Amino acid sequence: MSGVIVTGPPKAAAEDVEALARFGVATVSEAMGRTGLLGRGIRPVQQGVRVAGTAVTVLGWPGDNLMIHAAVEQCGEGDLLVVTTTSPSTDGLFGELFATALQARGVRGVVLNTGIRDTQELRDMGFPAWARAVSAQGTVKATGGSVNVPIAIDGQVIHPGDVILADDDGVVIVPRRRAHAVALVARAREDKEARARAAFLDGELSLDRYGLRGKLKQLGVEYRTYEEYSAGEET
Repeated sequence: MSGVIVTGPPKAAAEDVEALARFGVATVSEAMGRTGLLGRGIRPVQQGVRVAGTAVTVLGWPGDNLMIHAAVEQCGEGDLLVVTTTSPSTDGLFGELFATALQARGVRGVVLNTGIRDTQELRDMGFPAWARAVSAQGTVKATGGSVNVPIAIDGQVIHPGDVILADDDGVVIVPRRRAHAVALVARAREDKEARARAAFLDGELSLDRYGLRGKLKQLGVEYRTYEEYSAGEET
């Protein structure tokens, strides 16, 4: 497998990344029309952490982390490393030494469509990570691949410079060119949710606030007293 290392790709504006960082993964996905989510299989190795950064992408060979070594040089302040392989791999391609090198360069975290190891060390050093699997299985450095090219994970195409947002709920991809617009829509959604939250605290029902009683009636859902329902069962 030959490959290419692309240097200096365009990135989402830092102010748009910071704007998106204020929102959760679910809110941002909803703001994009319920799109952009990676699959449920990629999970955090820590809890209570949310990060946002610009993607540095890696396409490598299963069980081979050579291209992660190459990618470190291309990573900088505010980036987030995103790694996949040409076919499924759960080997531990990434660990504490990689995290140390990336943290020194200002990288905000890693998303791996592969295995990860040294998870306790990563938690101790505060380096956020999301991965397909946890595995102590080691790797080789033997096969070429690519850095900063478009990659696909769980049906989502990730371009270098796209915004990656990750939290306890998972990972969402915001295309670079849409980052500003999505941040505005996410802000509007959060404002709307804040108004709903206040109404619910005041006792309003979601059935009434969202006009759902008519939907229930349209679908033929009926209200019956317990006595009416029990009598119907007896007959």
